[in-house]
Amino acid sequence: MEPIDFIIRILAATAAGGAVGLEREINNKSAGLRTNTLVAIGAAIYVLISLQVLNEGEGDASRIVGQIVTGIGFLGAGVILHRGSSVHGLTTAATIWCSAALGCLAALGMYWQLITATLLVLMVNMAFKITDRWFAGKHGKKKEPGEKNHFE
Repeated sequence: MEPIDFIIRILAATAAGGAVGLEREINNKSAGLRTNTLVAIGAAIYVLISLQVLNEGEGDASRIVGQIVTGIGFLGAGVILHRGSSVHGLTTAATIWCSAALGCLAALGMYWQLITATLLVLMVNMAFKITDRWFAGKHGKKKEPGEKNHFE
């Protein structure tokens, strides 16, 4: 792989992870700008390494992607908190998982797919938060200031 291709793909992963992380940072979530950006960059680096190994005629690039999915699961599990009957951090964990996928798309040079997926992750995190508040209000559940939704 040419150095310029490597740079473009890493920068694309950085931009996508940064966009998702910025949204999380604005909403004061535990995994924000740095975490989501680093997850996307890290996933991209591992995929780029696997592509290099594949270009040398050895290995299977899909195995690296599979290991990224598994490894990010452990990172995501670290942000999930269980308190009484409520669970917090599921959305943050899912967002970290999506950031890793964005890094994989960037590393594979799938730029249109990367843009589409990034916009969808942002839309879900922003638009569905409004829907979640509406459902909480409709069921008569009043939220205290600073209290998170049941599955946030």
